[in-house]
Amino acid sequence: MAAEFDLVVIGSGPGGYVAAIRASQLGLKVAIVERENLGGICLNWGCIPTKALLKSGEKFESLSHLKEYGLSASGASFDFDAIIQRSRGVAATMNKGIGFLMKKNKIEVIEGSATLEKGAAAPKVVVALKAGGTRAIEAKTVMLAVGARARALPQIGLEADGDKIWAYRDALAPKKLPKTFVVIGSGAIGIEFASFYRALGAEVTVVEAVDRIMPVEDEEVSKAAQKSFEKRGIKFKVGTKVTKVSKDSKGVKVDIEVNGKAETLEAEVCISAIGITANTDGIGLEALGVELDRGHIKTDSHCQTNVKGLYAIGDCAGAPWLAHKASHEGIHAAEHIAAYKTPNVHSPIAGCTYAQPQVASVGITEQGARAEKREVKIGRFPFRVNGKAVAAGEIDGFVKVIFDARTGALIGAHMIGHEVTEMIQGYVTAITMEATEEDIHGIVYPHPTMSEAMHEAALDAYGRVLHI
Repeated sequence: MAAEFDLVVIGSGPGGYVAAIRASQLGLKVAIVERENLGGICLNWGCIPTKALLKSGEKFESLSHLKEYGLSASGASFDFDAIIQRSRGVAATMNKGIGFLMKKNKIEVIEGSATLEKGAAAPKVVVALKAGGTRAIEAKTVMLAVGARARALPQIGLEADGDKIWAYRDALAPKKLPKTFVVIGSGAIGIEFASFYRALGAEVTVVEAVDRIMPVEDEEVSKAAQKSFEKRGIKFKVGTKVTKVSKDSKGVKVDIEVNGKAETLEAEVCISAIGITANTDGIGLEALGVELDRGHIKTDSHCQTNVKGLYAIGDCAGAPWLAHKASHEGIHAAEHIAAYKTPNVHSPIAGCTYAQPQVASVGITEQGARAEKREVKIGRFPFRVNGKAVAAGEIDGFVKVIFDARTGALIGAHMIGHEVTEMIQGYVTAITMEATEEDIHGIVYPHPTMSEAMHEAALDAYGRVLHI
């Protein structure tokens, strides 16, 4: 049987749909299989709708600081249902946009759930169609972009039920606004939901097993973030083990252990944000002999699996579990499939947390550099002495940069403050282009901007800082 498509992509998240577009641009005949909504979790239940919620929370919370700007208003309130509806509307708009892109690029969208069977050039794709029946597809290449789902720990009762124990989907579209929360996990997902619900006045306690919040971030940023969140009224229990989660008529009880002592936290709702599990079960990988690593698909530098004609990208292929990493891998894999001469450059992947304040980072942390016994030069610059930040009333936070002392190469950057997620890309570009301190020192930054703190931090690493 002749191949029906050059490429079949399974999953239409930010990795899958971007890979499909790039493959089509390169002349391949492409189909994409989606079991739920175009755009995947990120667009429909993750990255995009959470940012809509966070913006509503930020706008409302800012009303309590109007006096600082010489302004006043009274009777401020919010409509929780309208906030949720706006978030869902944003997701729906983006979903329609993906549908348009599929049509524009002549990509066939097949609605249904896919499984893999042994095939000729690549595994055969068998789709249980939403409309009923099945469709078997032969393709020259298959790409898995099946993503991941919220991790559960049923052995301790931590399993989402949509009522008293929420995963991220439940937290995005609740029927009512609870007054009290326990959030388990202080990664980006946990912190963002804690930030949003606190902005609307809820009492929030975040539980983290490690001895500090946001453990993947630089320790200095992590500590500063906790202080800022605590100022907003968010409570933290770090170095804390959750031993049991139970439900009763009032809500949930979360049994914890801190320094060997047992405690119980009570709230209306518990949000589980303890990580993700790859969607690799039930799609036929075992029968094909696909190699896995702790549930994630093993791939080479071109996103190829050990099975002929099968690629895997994004969350299902391992950390970091970020949308932009999935898109980057999808483009690279599509170009490799099309035999397009693309450099195998692995750009550093930035991490962003969109709370108040925001946190953004790329590259190695200070503690990581010390662990590797690398000789480094470190520079810092606080926003409290940045002209634009002072004028905007956004003085919390700082920029921190790490250079290799021997070569002068920028190897890490860490930021906390207002809209730093929009600024971090400057450092991503610098690291990708192998910039040294001389390169960054010589860049002219526009004035007044908060990005000037990026320049000053680089100057500080070499004893040349100007404004402190």
